[in-house]
Amino acid sequence: MAKRYRKRGLDKTAARMVAFLDGAGVENATVLEIGGGIGEIQLELLERGAASAVNLELSPAYDVEARALLREAGIDEGRVARRLHDIAADADGVEPADVVVLHRVVCCYPDYERLLTAAAAHARRLLVFSHPRRNAVWRMVIAVQNVALRLRRREFRTFAHPRAAMLEACRAQGLSPTFAHLGTVWQIEGLSRAAVGPGA
Repeated sequence: MAKRYRKRGLDKTAARMVAFLDGAGVENATVLEIGGGIGEIQLELLERGAASAVNLELSPAYDVEARALLREAGIDEGRVARRLHDIAADADGVEPADVVVLHRVVCCYPDYERLLTAAAAHARRLLVFSHPRRNAVWRMVIAVQNVALRLRRREFRTFAHPRAAMLEACRAQGLSPTFAHLGTVWQIEGLSRAAVGPGA
């Protein structure tokens, strides 16, 4: 993953997610990325003016390369905190952030409502997430992938959750959809929280 990012930069879906956030404004923003891997999205947002980032992972496997990428970009490693934490299981253990990001994460989590509820509740301003399209073709592809995983005795599964239900989980936490991109495989959902004026 790090080698590919060094050579090619962000993948197209991640680049569109960053463009949405950059267009909405990330100057001095705090970023929370759930399942950020090597942290390439965080790095791009920090380069665009974000103040700091927190990355939540279930495995420490990405940490060495993530820190190397920060050093190569000349970004102070102190601006990024990397934690092993499942926000869906323990939402109270994580501080809110201005911006919350989930790239190719919702499809790896069976309880999308619990995950997105926690993510949306932690987004002070913006939430963006990607998910696979839920059409006949991709549902079949995912089914085949899961059969292969089962035959290999792997516990991991992938999911194509219903878009409307995912957005409703975010709306329930006060966010409104303001951006969407329908790709061949991946769809992007960008949501914003309405600003509250003085005395509101």
